[in-house]
Amino acid sequence: MDKKPNNKSSDEFNTSSKIYIDFKKKLQKYLNPYQIKKIEKAFNTARIAHKGQLRKSGEEYIHHPLSAASILADFHLDHESIMAAILHDVIEDTEIEKDNLKNTFGVKVAELVDGVSKLDKLSFSTKEEADAANLRKMIMAMSQDIRVILIKLADRRHNLETISSLNFKQRKKIGRETLEIFAPIALRLGIHSLNKELEDLAFETVYPLRFKTLQNEIKKSRGNRHELMGKIRKVIEVKLKNEGLDTEVSAREKHVYGLYKKMKLKEVNFSRINDIFGVRIIVASTDDCYRSLGIIHNLYTPVPGRFKDYISIPKSNGY
Repeated sequence: MDKKPNNKSSDEFNTSSKIYIDFKKKLQKYLNPYQIKKIEKAFNTARIAHKGQLRKSGEEYIHHPLSAASILADFHLDHESIMAAILHDVIEDTEIEKDNLKNTFGVKVAELVDGVSKLDKLSFSTKEEADAANLRKMIMAMSQDIRVILIKLADRRHNLETISSLNFKQRKKIGRETLEIFAPIALRLGIHSLNKELEDLAFETVYPLRFKTLQNEIKKSRGNRHELMGKIRKVIEVKLKNEGLDTEVSAREKHVYGLYKKMKLKEVNFSRINDIFGVRIIVASTDDCYRSLGIIHNLYTPVPGRFKDYISIPKSNGY
């Protein structure tokens, strides 16, 4: 996002800041002290490089790359990815060049930062050209190092979380681009949680009234369903375990944009959607899947005409 000069000292943001302390706690859960020390060096480099820069929201710019890195730490990405996320704007927005990064942090980190910078420089004359060319560029980047894409997705998520300071035209452009390009890439990579977060943040950005309306409908329909779904999950979990199946059972609530897409696809209103709340069961094999299905059908009667087998008859998109 755009930056403006900051007359305050960047020393106000330091390693005692809560965001940094929380970030360090995440790293300590899965990285060794040597790796964390390298990340600290990257942070100090970025903090000094971005000194005097503010985001349009008024916060010091270093908050953004640190927040993007923190998102990646939630997924336990390697220390080089975390370093590159912290440094991802220095080539484009400061006096630091790729060779400086290469000499200080190594070739891999420098290449990752450079890859993100190249994606940021993409510009297009038409929407159709932007969609096609952006996707091609993304795929090319993924074939070289998928971590470039992961850093860009984290960058985009944090930008959406702090987008309110931009004007409506800018917000709408970023939101649409996210729905059409970045969220589908997250889904294709199998990062379902990030896909849903990107979709909901972008949907709220582009269609705030629709988002709020559906969000309220979900809240109203929720009632005691969380407690009920928890009980159902436990019953299924115990039954499958007793049958010797190694499974992961969780209750889930459909995210707002997922609900919106289904309503549009089916051309129905909110009251006609039957799977706002559900149970997800992960098993080790296809055989275990069908075994689990048989056990669940003995526990609960299936709704006539509502059962679909996407293993034997996949959707056109491969689902």
